[in-house]
Parts: sequence; structure tokens; C-alpha cells
Amino acid sequence: MAPHELLLIPGPSPVVPRVLDALAKPTVSHVGPDMVHDLEEACENLKKIVFSEGGQPFIVAGAGTLSMEMAVVNTAGPSDRVLVLSQGYFGDRMAQVCRAFGYDHDVLSSEWGRAVTPSELQARLEAGSYDIVACTHVDTSTGACAPVEDYGRVLAKTGALFVVDGVCATGGIAERMDAWGIDVVLTAAQKCLGAPPGLALLVLSETAMEKRRRLPAIPAYYADLLRWLPVMRDPSKYFSTPCVNEMRAFAEATRIVLEEGLEARFRRHALHAAALRAGLGALGFRLFTDPGFLASTLSVVRYPEGVDDRAFRARLAENGVVVAGGLASTAGQVFRVGHMGNLAPADVRFAVEAVERTLAGLGRPVEPGAAGKAVDGVLGA
Repeated sequence: MAPHELLLIPGPSPVVPRVLDALAKPTVSHVGPDMVHDLEEACENLKKIVFSEGGQPFIVAGAGTLSMEMAVVNTAGPSDRVLVLSQGYFGDRMAQVCRAFGYDHDVLSSEWGRAVTPSELQARLEAGSYDIVACTHVDTSTGACAPVEDYGRVLAKTGALFVVDGVCATGGIAERMDAWGIDVVLTAAQKCLGAPPGLALLVLSETAMEKRRRLPAIPAYYADLLRWLPVMRDPSKYFSTPCVNEMRAFAEATRIVLEEGLEARFRRHALHAAALRAGLGALGFRLFTDPGFLASTLSVVRYPEGVDDRAFRARLAENGVVVAGGLASTAGQVFRVGHMGNLAPADVRFAVEAVERTLAGLGRPVEPGAAGKAVDGVLGA
């Protein structure tokens, strides 16, 4: 990728120089004092980011898909029933993980662009009991944000473990693990947290950890959290060689998150989302996602009539901004733009101006400067 390109796909998000500098440090011993310090701090910071006092964090080399697999196989027993709340591609992936390991599971799906409502969840639970309920907080295929706090209220009456896929939310949208009754937050390093890809992240409640201890065996070796637990509690111990440089860079990324302040970070994500959407609206774009379910970490944007997906994204990249195409049934109809991590207001304005130049280059009529004015109206510039 050319140095001038602004990466605004739904993850990875741009990595700031401070984190890149940490990534570029010399590789040190995976059980030495430098690594021990950074991994200990990263674990404590991760707990703070998901608002967990007594949760057990895990930071393991792998992708968000590994986080999802680890969450399932470490909490689901052979006789358990799992309910997956799916609002898109990655909710369906959770169901695929259950299917791959032979867990008894049902899927409660919403229309793409929306999320399952608390009343729909309540009705399903009244029709049958489940041991685990899993949801995606923000599905990157649809841009829909699930009402996780409300789900927690419903599930508090059931005793079911509550598993939340926070890959496109953690660090950008509040996930108050203790207050909302969440038992597992699974996530990854490369989106709202602003680190390079390569780490699977989880935080488990004590209830979820007790469930794992009660399971006599699970269908995993590397993904068995009990094998990683001694390392997370004392990083000088060894189970499997971690990706040292990535973990040290992630520690730096978590410092940046906490230095900004979580509430301020959540407000910034919401402000940038509103500003970018205002700019795109001024250019004639509409959102794919239902207004009641919009996430502040990414937008899924419908094309105006006559705009070709491939031509648009290719020309936009030439103008310095990289976005992603649609997934599954939305392919060719939408583009997906991430506005998460450590973006600055100038990045949002640059992106909208690049879209304006792209439309003009494709022969579409645009009012010069209108999109930038709309952005500035939200940002207060």
C-alpha cells in the first residue's frame, strides 16, 4: 500500500507511529523482564477497557476468529445448548464454529442492517432454555450495533452465560462487562484498539472461568484457556512462544486508549461517525443500516444509482483512501468504511473530500466543498 493511502476498511485500522515504534523494537525473550512487564500491563489495561474488575484476560497469537473459537470451546459442554444471535456474516460465523465442533445450537437471526431486539430474545428464551447466548456487538458486514446492555438485562434472569463478540466494538463502543452481566468478551487487536493484526483477545468472568474448570475436556489444545492461564498470571512462564513484538505493540496501543480516556474515546468515535455520515449524505449517499442500529465504528454505505462499486473503490484508492466492498448479498451494492481506532478529525475530512473528488472523476455532479462543510458542521471546525 502506498504511504499516502488512508486505510479506512472495517479493520485493520491505521496504526499510529507510537505503536509502530513499539512494534519495531528489537525482539526480546518471550519470558524476559521486558516482555513480562508489557504483557502484564496489557492484561490489566484490557480489563479496564472492558470495565471488568475481576475478569481474566487472555492475549494469544491469532486472529479474531481464534478468539471466537476459544470462547465457544472453553464454555460449551457436550450437553449444552447455545443460542447465537446473528445480525450478519460474523454472527453466522459464530454458528459455523458451533457446527464445526458439534455443539447443539440454534440461530436467532435479524434482517441484515438490524439486530435482534431484546423482546425477540425474550420470546425465544420463553420458548426454550439455553446454557450460552452469544452475540456480535457490531457486525462488520452490516454496520449494525446490537443492544448488548439490554440483552444482558434479559439474560440476567436465566443463568445463561453471555458471550459477546466485540471485534468491531471493543475500545470504540462501551462494553461494560461487569455492569451488563457479560461473561466473555472476545475481540482482536486491529480495529478500535489501533494495534496491528495478529492477536486474539478475551476476557472471561469468574463464572465463565469456573465453567471451563468444570468441563472435563475440550476439543482443543492450543486454544485451551487453561493451558494459557498460568502464562497470563505470570508471563515469565511458558506454554507456547508468543508473538513478542506484536504483544509489546499492543501494550502501547492500550496505553494510548487509556490516556485518551474511555468515555472521551467513545464520544470521539460517535462524533467521527456523525461527521463522516454528514459528509457522505451531502454527496448523495445513503446508509444501508437501519438508523436505530447504527454503530459508531463503521458505516455501510449504499451507492447512488449508476455508481459502479469496483470503479468507485479503485478511483477512491487513487485519491488516497481505501475502503472495503460489501459482503455476501450486499456485494456490489455498498461500500464499507471504518472510522475507528486512532483517527483524527483531519482524517475524516480528508476521506470525505477524497470521495467528492472520486465522484467528480467518475463524471458525477457534485457541489464542490459541500461535503467538507457538512463534516465541519458536525466537528465544529
